Amino acid sequence: MPDGRGRRVAAWCAVPPLAVVTLVVGCRAADTDGMTPVPQLLAFLPWLLVPALLGLALAAAARWPAGCGWALLAATVTVWFCRPYDPPAGPEPHGRPVAALRVLTANLEYGGATDGLLAALRRERPDLVSVQECDARCAAALDSPEVRRAYPYRNVVTGSPAEGSAILSVFPLRDEEPLPGTLSMPRSVATVAGVPVRVQVAHPMPPMPGEVDLWRSELGRLRDFAAARDDTATLIAGDFNATQDHAAFRDLLDTGLRDSARATGAARTPTWPSLTAPPFGAQIDHVLVSEVLRPRDSRFLDLDHTDHRALLVELDLYAKAR
Repeated sequence: MPDGRGRRVAAWCAVPPLAVVTLVVGCRAADTDGMTPVPQLLAFLPWLLVPALLGLALAAAARWPAGCGWALLAATVTVWFCRPYDPPAGPEPHGRPVAALRVLTANLEYGGATDGLLAALRRERPDLVSVQECDARCAAALDSPEVRRAYPYRNVVTGSPAEGSAILSVFPLRDEEPLPGTLSMPRSVATVAGVPVRVQVAHPMPPMPGEVDLWRSELGRLRDFAAARDDTATLIAGDFNATQDHAAFRDLLDTGLRDSARATGAARTPTWPSLTAPPFGAQIDHVLVSEVLRPRDSRFLDLDHTDHRALLVELDLYAKAR
């Protein structure tokens, strides 16, 4: 049992981890992403239980009742916010589905996972594919005869290794104006069983120190696009660089889009960084869909040479919602 001096040291050591947890969950409760380092820490909100419990152990060792209460409150609030985020549900689809879709999204990390993507396309045979960080080698691979036979319709935007993005489709595509962003975010309309489906690649800048406002602004453009949609089926797929614990991402969900992973019971399955996922990480890769697209299943795929896990989603397409 620590002596008086040891208890004082333990109490002082309990303060920093509890202060960090309080700051982050306080911003989560206030529905704000705050400033660095809060957005970065919010991505790993469930893991804040570790410093909260460390603070509790130190406060208990210090025989500090107020500190124990502080730690228990911080841990309780963290657990509360670990629940999947459930925005208000939109109208349910009407009638029977007109088509079943398989949608794949993959960030290739500067094109490094190009071979892994090609293997996944052969193995999984998705109908629609959203690709991020598609470099020149990736663009050339997607233009190969094999890929063109499988995906005769595409919208490929080239640029620096991080900027390039692509949409591949087995269905006819009509390209639309891309969403403005630092990284390419192309958009097309696919015609599926006679139903138009708007397909938008998501790849806003990450919330790096000094670039949080840019990250928030580019997520806001995705939110504005989603909010301005009509009753056309809409699908936004890609690396959002955001989790359900970010207010900017919840604003996007509040437009009525459904997160496919959440809808299929995989709300917090990490997709990044792949080196430690799934035991540890954050789910920043998503497939968001409007009311007439109903998720049935989702799976996470490990591709070599990328720091992201790919996400494969199975959807039912309905002609209209009630």
